[in-house]
Amino acid sequence: QVQLVESGGGLVQAGGSLRLSCTASGRTFSRYANWYRQAPGKEREFVAAISWSGNTYYADSVKGRLIISRDNAKNMVYLQMNSLKTEDTAVYFCATGRDYNSAAPYYGMDYWGKGTLVTVSL
Repeated sequence: QVQLVESGGGLVQAGGSLRLSCTASGRTFSRYANWYRQAPGKEREFVAAISWSGNTYYADSVKGRLIISRDNAKNMVYLQMNSLKTEDTAVYFCATGRDYNSAAPYYGMDYWGKGTLVTVSL
């Protein structure tokens, strides 16, 4: 079992930055450590993924603004969020698994955190 805990969410003005963290306990992250988000009234969607070797993948909506990274030694995954927009407002979830499909948020992800709320205001 892997327990994932997200932190770093909060209220920020549009154009600002936040850094989310996800810590794993119990076991290490699996091959992929990903971030997803769910806005009020919307489906959960893929944000970013990072493989064990450090290859990164992003949703088109966040490319160039959000950066995913991981520290395998510390069992941590991060999401640096820059140039935030109001449409980035959502609960952000950390997840890990052996595979993923950006079009199917729950595919391949074995463990999920409970999420951290990011609110971007005008």
